[in-house]
Amino acid sequence: MIFCSTCNNAQRVALMLRNLGITAIPLHGQMSQNKRLGALNKFKSKSRSVLLATDVASRGLDIPHVDCVINYDIPTHSKDYIHRVGRTARAGRSGKSITFVTQYDVELFQRIESLIGKKLPAFPTQEEEVMMLVERVSEAQRFARLEMREQGEKRKRPKAGQGEDEDDTEQASGVRKKVKGGSGGGGGGGRGRGGKRGGGAWRGGR
Repeated sequence: MIFCSTCNNAQRVALMLRNLGITAIPLHGQMSQNKRLGALNKFKSKSRSVLLATDVASRGLDIPHVDCVINYDIPTHSKDYIHRVGRTARAGRSGKSITFVTQYDVELFQRIESLIGKKLPAFPTQEEEVMMLVERVSEAQRFARLEMREQGEKRKRPKAGQGEDEDDTEQASGVRKKVKGGSGGGGGGGRGRGGKRGGGAWRGGR
């Protein structure tokens, strides 16, 4: 389960993951109630492996068996961090949480550490492995932005896209082939506001 701070980020990252061949689905406040329930049911039934959610949209929902929680955007309120990571490692099950931290997030990250009373260790990564994925991820992000722009244009047209399920993974299947087969362009895989990401891991969830 991946938490994002905005509806736009949840939608965009879901599209990016689909373009990489990962069955992700968003859950946010700009979706209709039916689509939100549909997304939740697809995640619960395991027909989708990753749920991209905002704090507001996921509040109060019972989502069992979450193996990993990723904070793509660090929460503004430290208590939201506890609510997020508390969705994994329930009822004696194992689980982990990972938080992406940029240089802009250091103060928020330190507040979280102060609240929970412990230092969160850096998540171990191999730089060579990460660099091998940069090109594919950058290309997937580029296509995701294009799809977001197209979806925005469709919403502006009267009666455009009625009856379509824009949240289904099949929408990105053609793009996914391009990402897998294309050479793409270089560039960073960050959030668009610069900065190198670090990671904190809190194993066990609570």
